[in-house]
Amino acid sequence: MPLSDTQSVRFFRSSAPYINAHRGKTFVLMFGGEAIEDPNFPKIIQDIALLNSLGVKLVIVHGARPQIDHRLQLRGTKSQFIDGIRVTDKESLECVKDAAGSLRSQIEALLTMGLPNSPMHGSQIRVCSGNLVVARPLGVKDGIDFENTGVVRRVDVQGLNDHLADGSIVLLSPMGYSPTGEIFNLSHEDVATQAAIALKADKIITFSERDGIFNKDGKLLRTIELNLMKKEIANNNIDAQLTCLTAMLASVAAGVTRAHCVNFHSDGVLLKELFTRDGAGSLVLQNHYEQLRTATIDDVGGILKLIKPLEESGTLVKRSRERLESEIGQFTVIVRDGMIIACAALYMYKDEACGELACIVTHHDYRGGNRGERLLEEIRKKGILSGLNKVFVLTTVTGHWFLEQGFEEQSIDALPSAKQEMYNFTRNSKVFMLPLFPS
Repeated sequence: MPLSDTQSVRFFRSSAPYINAHRGKTFVLMFGGEAIEDPNFPKIIQDIALLNSLGVKLVIVHGARPQIDHRLQLRGTKSQFIDGIRVTDKESLECVKDAAGSLRSQIEALLTMGLPNSPMHGSQIRVCSGNLVVARPLGVKDGIDFENTGVVRRVDVQGLNDHLADGSIVLLSPMGYSPTGEIFNLSHEDVATQAAIALKADKIITFSERDGIFNKDGKLLRTIELNLMKKEIANNNIDAQLTCLTAMLASVAAGVTRAHCVNFHSDGVLLKELFTRDGAGSLVLQNHYEQLRTATIDDVGGILKLIKPLEESGTLVKRSRERLESEIGQFTVIVRDGMIIACAALYMYKDEACGELACIVTHHDYRGGNRGERLLEEIRKKGILSGLNKVFVLTTVTGHWFLEQGFEEQSIDALPSAKQEMYNFTRNSKVFMLPLFPS
């Protein structure tokens, strides 16, 4: 069902922060040959072209396994696989080159399409490819000679960056070249992973036959940190497409900040994953050196120590230990090496679908690291899950920061009735309100 004008405006406004955040960033996109054969693939390419027009630097890595298998079948032969790896003899290598070349041309043609009836009408997108991946032979393993099957030796980072700086999309096929002129058949997940690591990419996005990464209970894991993912894998509690999982874990372990997995069957999945708050697939991210979590009773002392200077200066209203202990469940904290360096509280007025953001504090030694923004985002998520429509804050000195985060100044009359009765006119705090669902 098409969006109404109001819904379209709302979506565009809510996606604006992501458009700004992604501009100039480097993403590696990885999909297998199965995705290319899917009816939804032309729409994926259209969305990739849209990302390019928004200033995202893109490296596309494609696979070709089903296309290679089809060509071998036409020749009346098939490859030998050992532990999921193809043994690439000379006949198989010819099929690899044929399939990869054909798919590269197909993808380039789709990216170049600027017909009047296409979403990217009038666009001029440059697509570059070439000998950007240097490979070496996999060699002999357990007595099996893999012949022309190889692994990535290195990626031409300078060449990639030159093309990306020109605004081109770089297209990498599952083939690599040796300094002696040999051609090797590579796994596309190896190419994607090594490209993402070498480029220090901001994201690697993998396209799967499924919605993302699931646990054995069938629950989609929306966001999971790398160390927790490894524990779940060790406990045999992960169900995911192996090629995607391999690329995601290796990339994040080597320093790529975020790895995504989305379903190539789903129309618009790439845009939903990148430009909506909830996303559309699974996200694996590096272990946070700092942990954001709900406060516990053991955190009371740390919170009191953190907020004490602001209470003494009159910026915050004083809280007794007893009050803080009774309200500890409303607090969210950021902990670094066992020390609480930031906190915020959410007090709910559920009858009026409203919440109060209070006691948002960052230790003076750790300001400027977007910790306030992280806390605000967590409070926003908690508010939505609790059925709130908006949150407000009372402040005497930091109104400009809340305005920068999307709050709007309101009169006292906008407060919940219970809060109006408690309003301290002596402090004369200003009221700022943030809708949880942009209009």
